[in-house]
Amino acid sequence: MTSMSRARVARRIAAGAAYGGGGIGLAGAAAVGLLLAEVQMAKRHVGNGSGGRVPVADGLYGTVYSTPDEPPLRLTMLGDSTAAGQGVHRAGQTPGALLASGLSAVAERPVELHNVALPGATSDDLDRQVALVLADPSRVPDVCVIMIGANDVTHRMPATRSVRHLSAAVRRLRTAGAEVVVGTCPDLGTVERVQQPLRWLARRASRQLAAAQTIGSVEQGGRTVSLGDLLGPEFEANPRELFGPDNYHPSAEGYATAAMAVLPTVCAALALWPAEEERPDVARREGFLPVARAAAEAASEAGTEVTAAMPTGPRGPWALLKRRRRRRVSEPQTSASPTSPSGV
Repeated sequence: MTSMSRARVARRIAAGAAYGGGGIGLAGAAAVGLLLAEVQMAKRHVGNGSGGRVPVADGLYGTVYSTPDEPPLRLTMLGDSTAAGQGVHRAGQTPGALLASGLSAVAERPVELHNVALPGATSDDLDRQVALVLADPSRVPDVCVIMIGANDVTHRMPATRSVRHLSAAVRRLRTAGAEVVVGTCPDLGTVERVQQPLRWLARRASRQLAAAQTIGSVEQGGRTVSLGDLLGPEFEANPRELFGPDNYHPSAEGYATAAMAVLPTVCAALALWPAEEERPDVARREGFLPVARAAAEAASEAGTEVTAAMPTGPRGPWALLKRRRRRRVSEPQTSASPTSPSGV
């Protein structure tokens, strides 16, 4: 599917989400029976997105930067097993811990991490998660990172419904004062044991949803980062290295790859990225595009950021597409490990 075709599909899905339209098939009604049979077969060989112990990484990172008159930055993770960090054994290997450690180093401030993500969650669980995040108005996060969408595809949730819940979550968090970065649906077509034709269908569905998520999130004031690398070409080339023991969730190095893609956008959302990086670089094929076109291009290239630019233009809202230079994100060392009253 071309980027222009993907842009049209993504716009229809996002419009359906905004106006309460019915579900638009991600892979086509004729393929549903075959897809279901293949999904059940694949689930017998890979993890199903739920179950298994998830390391608890909540706590304070970067305590070396503590000063009496400056409170820590607050970072909250929402979403599914990917946001929770399922598939690794140590708290420091989870994406939340990696992002908190990296953000602390860039900001030179402590970062307080709170994770409400739920393994196995689909986008309709974001309503509950956001309520938890905003339960105490005096502790609204500075920035929230949402990683969601894979289970929506495997559970056949209508794309319009999926995007509607995500858009509502971004809107509520932004209204409360938090910056929001959404890691869009990863490419499920690269899970090692998924065979054709499911592989092609899963890739198509993942990219369509990722593009629609981008439109919905950006229109509510959030930023998005394409997470195709999470289960994308790099994982496809190195499945033994970048997938975890269950062949479905990322390994520690896989999560580090994802965190490295998201960290620059988290920093930019908090005005912590170098000012010269905020200008579009033509050499990196960055620039202003209609939001649907930017969303489609981002879905095709992992690590691409999309953020709102101009409220309207000849073809609707416009967005800035960025391919930010990544910074290496390493697992927090003992001196930078999280601390909390509970000893997490």
